[in-house]
Amino acid sequence: MTNQASPVEEQEKLLEEALNVVKVQSSTYVVSSYVEQCFDAIRQAYVSCFDVRGAGVRGDVSIYVASLYLAYFANLTCHMAITDELRHLELYLLEEFQKGRKVADLYELVQYAGNIVPRLYLLITVGLVYIKTNSNLRRDLLKDLVEMCRGVQHPLRGLFLRNYLLQCTRNVLPDTAEAQNENEGTVRDAIDFVLMNFAEMNKLWVRMQHQGHSRDKERRERERSELRILVGTNLVRLSQLETVTVDDYRRLVLPGILEQVVSCRDAIAQEYLMECIIQVFPDEFHLANLQPFLKSCAELQPGVNIKNIIIALIERLATYSQRNEGNINLSVVMEDGKEQEVQLFEVFSDQVAAITQSRTDMPPEDMLSLQLALLKLAQRCHPDKLNYVDRVLAHTDKICADIHQSSGKTHLEHNTLVFKELMKILKLPADHYKNILTLIKLQNYSQLIKHLNYPGRTMIAVHLINDVLESDTMISTPENVDAVLSMVEVLVKDQPDHDADSDDVEEFMEEQGLLARLIHHFKSESADQQYLILSAARKALQGGGARRIQHTFPPIIFHAYRLAYTYKDLKDQDEMWEKKCQKIFQFCHQTITMLAKAELAELPLRLYLQGALAISEIGFSNHETIAYEYLSQAFSLYEDEISDSKAQLAAITLIIATFEQINCFGAENAEPMRTQCALAASKLLKKPDQSRAVALCAHLFWKGAKEGKLWSLNDASRALDCLKKAARVAQQCMDGGVQAQLLAELLGRYALLRERGNTALTTALIEAVIQKIREELANLDQSEEVEQITKHFHNTLQHIKNRMECPDPEGLGYEGLVLS
Repeated sequence: MTNQASPVEEQEKLLEEALNVVKVQSSTYVVSSYVEQCFDAIRQAYVSCFDVRGAGVRGDVSIYVASLYLAYFANLTCHMAITDELRHLELYLLEEFQKGRKVADLYELVQYAGNIVPRLYLLITVGLVYIKTNSNLRRDLLKDLVEMCRGVQHPLRGLFLRNYLLQCTRNVLPDTAEAQNENEGTVRDAIDFVLMNFAEMNKLWVRMQHQGHSRDKERRERERSELRILVGTNLVRLSQLETVTVDDYRRLVLPGILEQVVSCRDAIAQEYLMECIIQVFPDEFHLANLQPFLKSCAELQPGVNIKNIIIALIERLATYSQRNEGNINLSVVMEDGKEQEVQLFEVFSDQVAAITQSRTDMPPEDMLSLQLALLKLAQRCHPDKLNYVDRVLAHTDKICADIHQSSGKTHLEHNTLVFKELMKILKLPADHYKNILTLIKLQNYSQLIKHLNYPGRTMIAVHLINDVLESDTMISTPENVDAVLSMVEVLVKDQPDHDADSDDVEEFMEEQGLLARLIHHFKSESADQQYLILSAARKALQGGGARRIQHTFPPIIFHAYRLAYTYKDLKDQDEMWEKKCQKIFQFCHQTITMLAKAELAELPLRLYLQGALAISEIGFSNHETIAYEYLSQAFSLYEDEISDSKAQLAAITLIIATFEQINCFGAENAEPMRTQCALAASKLLKKPDQSRAVALCAHLFWKGAKEGKLWSLNDASRALDCLKKAARVAQQCMDGGVQAQLLAELLGRYALLRERGNTALTTALIEAVIQKIREELANLDQSEEVEQITKHFHNTLQHIKNRMECPDPEGLGYEGLVLS
């Protein structure tokens, strides 16, 4: 059984035989050195390239055809070898005819060759020599050659033939505006020559798509993609004609190319050739002919990706404009024939709008990609024209509205192509301007955000706030505050398209933390304006519910407290500062009350206490009454809302500490407050908590001197009573370690109040407490906890010893105290 060669192996064998024939036969004309041998050399070239009998190929299939077939799969090896040999023939003939030999007869002779493909290859070769030896016939010979090539209508052979024609004539095309001899031709003749060759090559290239079985469609498209450069070379050759002016391009070149592109009705050809036009011709040519080019885009086949074409042109011209610092003149011929100078963006915007309206088949994500390209163009070429950016956003808003209408959905689905393109459009101005105050000037920006779904709106809001924080932008008017909070509304209040119960707690806290940081950027240099800003912020944020206002209201309140201090600093310049301070604290009271009504207890309690401290320090008229109101509200929250024992101890500690810092109260307001605090401390559930809280109440009845003066309402005996009661409660604890700990803490209170001038706290009482602690510690087993208590106790004794050695001249000493 004999082994049969595979089709691939057989074709490779044919290729090798063809190359051998080329090499053998080509040597005949290379060595010919006399004119009598010219015709023989032509015959041998004909044989070397196309005679199949010497190669042993079956039938009458030529080696040329075999080589072209293999060209798809073997990198044009044979075709290149043949054309190289034809170059040798060209050089040989040129050398001979420059010596005075006649070319006309030879040019006529080669036209009698039997096979049309080799005949035309030889005709081109001889014709090139003819042109080089007699330039007076250049125009006619070029026209003759390009017309004669129509004889080959096989797509593959025709493409290679015409490419050979284009390569051979690249250095002989006329490239002058005017010629002394009209037969030599001008640049217009060169344009006609290349355009005719381009038109025929494009037809042959398109025809390839319609040959063969439909199942081979993908293979044919791959083959066409590999051969497209042959067609595109025509456009490169046109762009290399140096004397072609903008006017020539407008009247001759571009219309001729676009006519072929539109009329071929082939999506692959149209897309490639439009991209070629953009790449090969100068920017100045594109600028002068934007409208006809873009109008042609609207006439392309539905399968053409117009988006890529227009974006490529926008990118190129935007780069050109930036290189020229925006100094480009763009003149457009109007319908009345007059030229009018317009902006680059204007032309693109109008034409893109027309294209998106006319091409109903264009995917919505491609429409948004075009708007993104326009947005980049507006920002790069016209950075000072916000109306251009807003125009793009308005058109994008209309596209999104149409998407909603066609899909029946109110928001774009997350992570779809349309969603991603819209996110790019929204982020581009934010990243470009880095200033949210610029974004709020864009009327359609906020509206565009609403087309996103909840996660998308959240992403944009977080992005915008981070930009504000990074750029340290200050929002300084109430109107801007409203606009900014409206832009990030998704973080300000619950959204109808989102279930709040499904929120991730950590993510929600992080988002609200960002919003709270944003509020710190609501600042104005004018105090009166700052109050209006805070009022506007509260109005916008109060609809956020308890989940949100616990994060967003505290920054507002603290800004208001700071504003009150500002008015105090301006009291010499503003006679109304006291009334304005009252109004500010009334505003804060209302705001904290909202927090309290939202069933938040500990936060409003702390804010009330902070407000009471601020009121006491500022000291405006009627401040005692307002401070008492704040403190009493805090105490009411403690009584009504706080039930956890640890929280109760923390709250009463804060209340007592705040009262201790406030010196504005008279007896009328001070007495009820400290009495109620002492009563509340004694009612705590746990004995250790009672002891600590009652001991703290001693500070309600005895405060240290401020500015050298003791508080007029100090009561030494009642302070002592508190400490004694705390000691009795401590001794009621069953745990000896807890007793020792409480007594050690109590010793510190005794020492502190004595040093603050309370004479009721005698050294005998302090000695008794010390002795009791020592007894309790002696009864305890050694442990880490006992070690900590002992250390605390010894530190207090060391402090007292230091005071005994170095007495404080302004406080009571420890005379008579004996420390063993």
